[in-house]
Amino acid sequence: MRKPIMSILSIIILASLVLSGCATPTPEIIIQTVEVESIVVQTQVVRETQVVRETQIVEATPVPVAEPAAASYVRNETLYVSGAAWGPASTWNPFQPGSLANTTGTLGYVYETLFAFDPMTGVLTPWLAEAGEWADDLTYNVTLREGLTWSDGQPLTAADVKFTFELGQKYNAMWFAPVWNYLTGVTAVDDTHLTFTFVDPLYQEWANNLYNIPIVPMHIWEGFTEEQITVGANENPIGSGAYLYETHAEDRNIWVRNESWWGIDVFGTPAPTRIVDIRTSSNNVAMGMVIKGELDLSNNFLPGIATLAQKGYVDTYFAEPPYMLSANTAVLFLNTTKAPLNDAAFRRALAFAINTPDIVNIAYAQLVAAASPTGLLPTLGKFDDQEVIDRLGYSYDTDKAKSMLAEAGYVDVDGDGFVEAPDGSKIELKVTCPFGWTDWMEAINIIASSSQAAGINIQAATPDYGAWNTELQSGTFDMTLNNWASMSNTPWTLYNLLFRHPIQEQMQSGNFGRYENQAMFDLVDALAKVPATDEEGMKEICSQIQELMLTDMPVIPLWYNGLWAQFSSSTWTNWPTETSTNPTLPTTWSGYWQLGGLLTLINLQPAQP
Repeated sequence: MRKPIMSILSIIILASLVLSGCATPTPEIIIQTVEVESIVVQTQVVRETQVVRETQIVEATPVPVAEPAAASYVRNETLYVSGAAWGPASTWNPFQPGSLANTTGTLGYVYETLFAFDPMTGVLTPWLAEAGEWADDLTYNVTLREGLTWSDGQPLTAADVKFTFELGQKYNAMWFAPVWNYLTGVTAVDDTHLTFTFVDPLYQEWANNLYNIPIVPMHIWEGFTEEQITVGANENPIGSGAYLYETHAEDRNIWVRNESWWGIDVFGTPAPTRIVDIRTSSNNVAMGMVIKGELDLSNNFLPGIATLAQKGYVDTYFAEPPYMLSANTAVLFLNTTKAPLNDAAFRRALAFAINTPDIVNIAYAQLVAAASPTGLLPTLGKFDDQEVIDRLGYSYDTDKAKSMLAEAGYVDVDGDGFVEAPDGSKIELKVTCPFGWTDWMEAINIIASSSQAAGINIQAATPDYGAWNTELQSGTFDMTLNNWASMSNTPWTLYNLLFRHPIQEQMQSGNFGRYENQAMFDLVDALAKVPATDEEGMKEICSQIQELMLTDMPVIPLWYNGLWAQFSSSTWTNWPTETSTNPTLPTTWSGYWQLGGLLTLINLQPAQP
């Protein structure tokens, strides 16, 4: 029998507080110690800008981890979470859910949407709406549930929904304002019925909006100015959801259950009375807290978590690799305006040169899975055309990459080990990601080294976030990673991101490599107009998109970033796993509550003493 030896698991890592390259963490070296049983883990050590992997066993010197709560709450009624906020709370405006997501839960806890979407089943389910249907090609009818109320006791009616949608017509700064390019009017027939009328509707985008546009109370927001609505902080928010804003501090947001929530009779009562969302100082601090049961759920990327899961210190969605659900696709954008990246033959050779297996197995220690060449997440895998993938797909093959380069005229003229362009010019390229995003830093090192092995001179570079983001949007990079292709009800979301058009001076929402191809743009637009119920029509156009995408290779999907989630069952149990009857998403990230995150809270159960 193995004798338990208590020691300290010391993990020295560069702070990375968000979902693998989705925020702007401040680089900081922090040493955190947590008393656990002696184990060997794979950790990341930062030496200047180079990330290397080491195996460490460290000796015991017990140092306590900081308590997670500044106030005293009943522990078995309070859920402690972390991994969504990377800065102090700054806004409770539900129309700012992305870049200002430090108060994640504003959309989901407080404000709600007409529908929810379950990415595990692909089903759009009623939420505030009881039903929604197309009466004809240009008319969409919505029926609201009876008895909906705001948290101040006022009724939530069709007038509130009409008011909310018309904010997009009134203010161009609203993120959903483009819906009014084809939405021509909203009519509140009575308190529970609405009619939306369209001209040439984008059915795919409309279905996506139905579970993303938060409904706000007209009796409060009609008194707000344009500035308050578009960029205001909206302190002390009044919504219709399961939780209420209670308070916040520099390092936490605290929400309390809305005991009068209309949804209790429909969905059930969320288990936690309070939710304390903590902003930890680094991901190793989060690891220590979840191991000790001081955090119930961590949505940080935690290096070494696979070993801890195997040893039973934490639980994960899958018991075996990849341990995590797939949340978004990490895509290598290639700047198609720069030689030789403007050559499709070169781009295709590059795809075969990249050692994605090492990214999966070494950089992530099997916490992620390799992506489909189409870029679509597993939840949308039915829209993959396997025949196209078999014929045009790619996989790591250095010899094949070398052969393809040679066939396209890229040969090593001067004998330095790197190929020159067909015109004899030197090739010197950079692959980038923001400094401090440790998992991506290691990934680009692998991209560079494996490409060099195939004869392509690529160097990894890690500018600070501001410089990286400027290069991304202005199109001045060579190649860079991006993972905005997240869970969705439709493949149109991914392809609209990858092939955003028209090309503008600043590309802020996709097509960062400025791939110019009208045939592709027309296909993406055609997909947007296919009714969401026409699965065969969607597959037909997706097949054409994938054929052109894998022929031209303007982007290279590499791996699926994980839905980082590690949880403790010391206080709360019945977390969603692969063995759950009706699994939901164990995440606190902004935009995921309406994807089943709230149902996770309803399914939780207090641990037995």
